[in-house]
Amino acid sequence: MLDDLRALQEEALGAVQAAADDAALDAVQSSFLGKSGKLPLILRAIGKLDPKERGPVGRAGNEAKQAIEAGLATRRAALIAAADADLADSEWVDATLPAPEGVQTGGRGGSIHPITALVRDLEDVFLSMGFETLDGPWVEDDHHNFGALNIPKDHPARDMQDTYWLTDGNLLRTHTSPVQIRAMADHKPPIRAVCLGRIFRNEELDTTHENTFHQCEGFFVDRDVSVGHMVYVLKTLLSEILGGEAEVRLRPSYFPFVEPGFEMDVMFRGDWMELLGCGMVHPYVLEAGGIDPNEFSGFAFGMGIDRLVMVRHGIEDIRHLMSGDLRFLSQFTGGLEG
Repeated sequence: MLDDLRALQEEALGAVQAAADDAALDAVQSSFLGKSGKLPLILRAIGKLDPKERGPVGRAGNEAKQAIEAGLATRRAALIAAADADLADSEWVDATLPAPEGVQTGGRGGSIHPITALVRDLEDVFLSMGFETLDGPWVEDDHHNFGALNIPKDHPARDMQDTYWLTDGNLLRTHTSPVQIRAMADHKPPIRAVCLGRIFRNEELDTTHENTFHQCEGFFVDRDVSVGHMVYVLKTLLSEILGGEAEVRLRPSYFPFVEPGFEMDVMFRGDWMELLGCGMVHPYVLEAGGIDPNEFSGFAFGMGIDRLVMVRHGIEDIRHLMSGDLRFLSQFTGGLEG
């Protein structure tokens, strides 16, 4: 019987290697390991053997079963890998082509997400003013997200942002401001740059708060930069995005990485709307970025992209923006609405 088991194992593994698809493998599995398969049929005869022979035959039967099962798993994985490798040639789809004749689409096509549409418009405006668009990592270290921005470990400003801390001591960035520090370390003034990206805060979700949203962070560093330069740039930006000549006002505010700091309001549809924070880059932040604050100055600003999208489109619940709900997204055609 031991010889029969070895022959059966070799036969089964040969059939496994010859199988060309999942259906063939299923047939091999059923033929050799199924309830009425060849291996169970042999093992049922163990009870008729001499007691001294039962142990070795039983072990050999289990080993044969394990070898066949391993062979089946290996062959299935190889077939999947081969199929995946052929996808680029055999099953690729050109998403830019119209639907094939006879396929019903219901007249519905894709659309640009309203956040993506606004980001593209913001990028166009900034590029027209000579700003460079930058990006940075979503996973940040404490130094770039807090310390270099004049927010030491015991600073109360840390309580202003609920942070997602990771087990390795890093964190999900709570703002796009760390890009300032990285840009100043890699570039020499004059620097005109903007970062438009995703940020994360451990917020209690409601109609106006999300734990994942988007921010626009810009900064300008050069000799003799003043608040007047900042107001001109921001007014130009808002006039382009909101349409028409923007009326703005500054209110004193506190941000640890600027001094002085301001909130900028904009007149929109007959009301003052608080839109962004801004101010002159704090000398400590310039030093942390390797720039001499006695020689250079600069301004920085940041605003929530999601909030601006909500205002422009009359969206009452910020959670819609990250929901992936096609019923919501199908309302947008990709452009900004007045």
